[in-house]
Amino acid sequence: MGVSKCRTTSVPGAGVMCPSFRATGDERHSTRGRARLLHEMLAGELVTDGWRSPEVRDALDLCLSCKGCRSDCPVEVDMATYKAEFLHHHYAGRRRPAAHYTMGWLPVWLGWAARARVAPVVNALASVGPLAAVAKRLGGIAGERQVPRLARETFSRWWRRRGGPGGVGDLVVLWPDTFTEHLSPSVGRAAVRVLEAAGLRVVLPPTLRGRAVVGDGRSRSPLALPAARRARVCCGLTYVSTGQLDRARAVMRRSLDLMAPVLETTAPVVVLEPSCAAALRTDLPELLPDDPRAARLAARVLTFAEVLERHAPDWTPPAVDLPVVGQTHCHQHAVLGDAADRRLRESAGLTGELSGGCCGLAGDFGFEAGHYEVSAACAEDQLLPAVREAPDGAVVLADGFSCRTQLEQLAGVRGRHLAEVLAEGLGEE
Repeated sequence: MGVSKCRTTSVPGAGVMCPSFRATGDERHSTRGRARLLHEMLAGELVTDGWRSPEVRDALDLCLSCKGCRSDCPVEVDMATYKAEFLHHHYAGRRRPAAHYTMGWLPVWLGWAARARVAPVVNALASVGPLAAVAKRLGGIAGERQVPRLARETFSRWWRRRGGPGGVGDLVVLWPDTFTEHLSPSVGRAAVRVLEAAGLRVVLPPTLRGRAVVGDGRSRSPLALPAARRARVCCGLTYVSTGQLDRARAVMRRSLDLMAPVLETTAPVVVLEPSCAAALRTDLPELLPDDPRAARLAARVLTFAEVLERHAPDWTPPAVDLPVVGQTHCHQHAVLGDAADRRLRESAGLTGELSGGCCGLAGDFGFEAGHYEVSAACAEDQLLPAVREAPDGAVVLADGFSCRTQLEQLAGVRGRHLAEVLAEGLGEE
């Protein structure tokens, strides 16, 4: 349409589109420019090598897949989806960039590390400069980046040690996404505490197809234990963002198999990581349109604030009474909406508005070699200035793992999930 809204040099309010254009000022890095290149590719007159086109690949390379254009573009151009589809065709039958194997398959590598219980060893090796530098170079990771530390105890292992579900109210199923499970289990623990304080009965998804029990969080059959340890739900986000769509579909089907007992109930599915929630709400039914279970699961997905508002409407959150600063997650802005979050923050006495834009890390984007400067420029657009100008004692809110990582690595600031802030407001257990 050529409206040019994506070419704005500043974004008002909670808007996002288009962070890469604001970082580079190059037309080909705007939503409009990329859409035009895709049009020319399909027309086949100016761009004649189709899906193999290096020009289109290079133009899409700096797309953060923030999904801002999905909501902010007047005609809802969804460049994140177009990029995933292009990468799927572009690398079909070809060797992919190293980052697609390291970060695209992150759930697999983290799962192996958890089963082998080698998190302390991995963390120790990652802290050795020369070893870390070699690993990052081989893995296609920007040398300027620090490798995030793995949790010594995964969220699911803490859940089993804790002894399973508590509470007596409505049943809610807490989705243990890859980031909460392996990198930020404190967010999952805080969410469980708050949800149970609100009177909800929290359970985890099954881990064994067929004979699973809703909320067991593991297999009950010793003979099936090896399979149960490998069978964990996953939204497929990392595969989608790197264009590995066949693998994403396989992972999503496995998750639907595991969630079959949940779909027989009326329980909502609470997802703490906004990008994973967005993937389940949109990418899941779009990639598996012929599987009715995909639409059913997508309709069940709620954010942390939404489940409290809908299933514990009479609960009063603790009075935190502090100013907040931070950024609304770009996927939450584009797909999920943040109205429930705003009301929950207001009820808890958390005052102040979160900025718009994108943190710039955007999952694997900011970790890929060659993306660091653009990633940092996106953070400097709104997020980092807002944090630097925050009043004393302000809470830095960042519900996404990428946002928290960007804040830590670029500003030395610890961002916190809303669940962590409310759990702290409840006092000592």
